[in-house]
Order: sequence, then C-alpha cells, then structure tokens
Amino acid sequence: MSRFDAFVAGLGFRTATPRYEAGDELDVIVTGRDGDDALVRIGDTVLRLPGADVAVDDEVRIRVTEFDAYSSTGTAELA
Repeated sequence: MSRFDAFVAGLGFRTATPRYEAGDELDVIVTGRDGDDALVRIGDTVLRLPGADVAVDDEVRIRVTEFDAYSSTGTAELA
C-alpha cells in the first residue's frame, strides 16, 4: 500500500441531504420553531417534531416517523 493509499483509506464524502428511514433514532439539536413544531436541520434535510415541547438549541433524541427522500423532509417524535 502506498503512502497516498494509506492517507486516503477510509475517506468518503458526506452529502448535504442525508436520508433516513422510519424508525431511525438520532441525537440532534433543535434548530428552530415553526408554530407548534420544533425543527431539526441536518445539512439541507429538515425534520419536524409536531407539538414537541422543546426549546431551540436543546439536544434531544428523536425517532423518524416519516421521510420523503425527494424533498429531504420528514417528521419525527421524541424518543
């Protein structure tokens, strides 16, 4: 293995629009509010937490309930 190969081993690119499946659990930071919904932004992906009683900048654990990969949006609930 060359030094270059050793240097780049394990490197990969991250996407600005990560995708999730229903049931995925994540530790996230609440980034905003829209009416009664808390918002979580991960890159360009936005997850809504309908009716969640959490403040902006709170760190919470969520469970994805629905996700639309085409629009990179979804809903989640507190886990």
